[in-house]
Parts: sequence; C-alpha cells; structure tokens
Amino acid sequence: MKVPDLQSEAVLIQMQKARNKSVSLLWLIFRYILIIGISFIILYPILQQLSVAFKDKMDIYNPTIYMIPVHFTMENVRYAMAVLNYWPLLKNTLLFAASTTFLQAASCSLAGYGFARFNFPGKNILFTLVVLTILIPTSTLMVPMYIHFRAFDILGIIHLATGKEGINMLNTYGPSLITAAFANGLKSGLYIYIFRQFFRGMPAEIEEAALIDGAGGIRTFFTIMLPNAIPPLITVILFAFVWQYNDIFYASLFNSASDLMSIKVSSLPADVNQYLPGIMGIGTGTNVKVDPNQVSMIVDTGILLAISPLIAMYLFVQRFFVESVERSGVVG
Repeated sequence: MKVPDLQSEAVLIQMQKARNKSVSLLWLIFRYILIIGISFIILYPILQQLSVAFKDKMDIYNPTIYMIPVHFTMENVRYAMAVLNYWPLLKNTLLFAASTTFLQAASCSLAGYGFARFNFPGKNILFTLVVLTILIPTSTLMVPMYIHFRAFDILGIIHLATGKEGINMLNTYGPSLITAAFANGLKSGLYIYIFRQFFRGMPAEIEEAALIDGAGGIRTFFTIMLPNAIPPLITVILFAFVWQYNDIFYASLFNSASDLMSIKVSSLPADVNQYLPGIMGIGTGTNVKVDPNQVSMIVDTGILLAISPLIAMYLFVQRFFVESVERSGVVG
C-alpha cells in the first residue's frame, strides 16, 4: 500500500495559496488602475476649470504654469457672476427645476402605479407607447409641441368661448409645468417605467389588506404604496432635477427668453464678449476688444459656477442615490 507523501501535499497547498494570492493581488492592482483612470477622465476637466477660475490673466502666458496658478485671483469668478447675474439666475433655475421635479415625481408615480396594479382595456398598448417615448428622439416632437403651446387650447374651449386661437404660452413656464404635471415632461416615460417596475415587485397582500379595511385605490396609493416607494422616488427626483437643471432643448423651445441656467450658459461666450468691457470699465461698443484668452477663462469659470450646485448636491446625496438605484427598478 502506497503511503501518501504529506510533505509534498503541504508544499502543493502552499503553492496553490501563493498562486491565488498573486492572482488576487494582480486583480486588485488592475481594479485600482481602472478606477484611477476613469476617475481621472471624469475629474480632470473639473480640476482644470478650478485652476482656471483662480488663475490670473498673466499666468496664461507663462509656459511654466500648468494647473496650480502662481497669481491667485477671484476676478474671473466676479466677472463670471456679474455676466450671469448669478444669484438671481440660480434662485430662478432651482425654483423652476424643483417645481417640475415635484410635479413629475407625483404624476409619474401615479401613472406607474396604475400600469402596475390596475387592469383596463388597452393597458399594454398604452404602456408600449410610454416606452416608445423613451426611444423616440425629442427633436421629432419639436414642431408639434411648439405649435400646440403657441396656441394652447383644451378641446377648443377657448376658441369656442372667445373666437381666438388659444393662449400663447411660449416664453413662460407653463408648458414645462403642464407637461410635468401630466406625466409627459422631460424623460417622463423613463420615470413611469421605474415606478411600474417597483410597484410590480411589491406583494399583492398589502393592497388586499387595505381593500379589506375599506381603502380604495387612491387611498391605498397615498397611504401604503407611496410611503414604501422611497427608493424609486429618490431615483426619479434626482434624475428629474439634474436633467431639468441641465435641459437646453425644452428650455430653448418654450423659455428662450427666460432666466434659466442652461440658456445663459449656452449664450455665455457671446454675453462675455458683449458685457465684459463694461464690467471691467474699459468702455463699450464694437470697437472695444477683450483678450480672447481672458474671455475663455471667464467662460470656463461661468460653466464651473453653473455645475457647482449639482456637484454639491451629489456630494451630499450620492450615498442615498446609490442605495435607491440598487433597490428600485432601474437594475435587476
């Protein structure tokens, strides 16, 4: 009978453990390199804008200066805030984005609950149309939406009563608020889908117990289902707020003359060339020229000021956002 070589087996086990540790170490190094590389790609533009925001004009022409300014200054920030009229603009944009976000979260949650829990004729067809709103480019809806809100009329009632075409709602916040309130705003199809997936996963026994207690569909939604839908609510609120804050398509279509951050940022280079000479006190008019490199610095600083509220919000709510995405219907 052959006696097993215990010493050889022990050596083989040690070699296997060493090999596993080497593989784990290599995988760990690869992950860190990948994470650092992706983080650099994301953070580098922000770090560059931070450098430009506090860099003096004379540092532009110094080839030895790359990221860290030699002459720190707040002039770029002051000029950018003056051109943007920053604080009133930020207040107006935040109020507008918060209003549309609240309306979208309320209407899309109700629509998603209806698709998840109620059976009615044409349910699948309607939900297919909701999904199609995610796939269809918004630019294809530009002309009909513009015409609709240029002469807004519900079932021809205004035309019947007054003889006029309707109410011109362009350059007001009405179109955005109306579409958000009726689950037809920016990315509403995606939000309805998120809520539907979440409500479909909730046990039916909860609603059955509420029905036995005499609660109807609306009462069940507001008292039982919605309080348990915190994860998709957080996801939708954050998505809706950020996308509404950054939206330029609907903003330029409906509110081209309004004070919204996205519109001001899109016209920032022209505004800096127009208003900067007067702010700097070097005169006004077409003959007054400003250093184009300085204009570029102020434009970059204005963009940094525009995205600063979103960066600050992300720093505070990123943990809740990640948890809500994991628990809602976005993944899985």
